[in-house]
Amino acid sequence: MSSHNPIYVTQPHLPPLEEFIPYLEQIWENKRLTNSGPFHNQLEQELAEYLGVEHLALFANGTLALLTALQALRITGEVITTPYSFVATAHTLLWNEIQPVFVDIDPHTLNLDPNRIEAAITPR
Repeated sequence: MSSHNPIYVTQPHLPPLEEFIPYLEQIWENKRLTNSGPFHNQLEQELAEYLGVEHLALFANGTLALLTALQALRITGEVITTPYSFVATAHTLLWNEIQPVFVDIDPHTLNLDPNRIEAAITPR
C-alpha cells in the first residue's frame, strides 16, 4: 500500500497567525524586509546586547557567514574539518581556494575526534 501523504523530517512549530499579523502589517507598511530594516536592526541590537559584544552581523544563512569569516580572517592553506557536516562547510573552503582536510568524528560525541587531529596537521 502506498501513501501520497508526505513524510516530514521536521516541521516548524508556529504560533497562531493572528499573532504575526501586526508585524506583517509593519513590514508591508515600511517595505523593508532585511538589510537594515527595523526588525533586522532590532534583532542585531538585542543580540549584541544579550551576547555582550560591540559588533554583530546577521547573515541569511550559514554558508554566507562561513564565506565572510574565512575572507575576513584571510584564512589560507588547509583547514581541518569533518566530512560529517553540511556540504557548505567544505564548499566555502574550496570557494576560497582553501584545502579541506577531513578528520573523522568521535562516534560518541559526533564531533571531530580529538585523537585524530594531530595526525592531520601539516605545514599548510
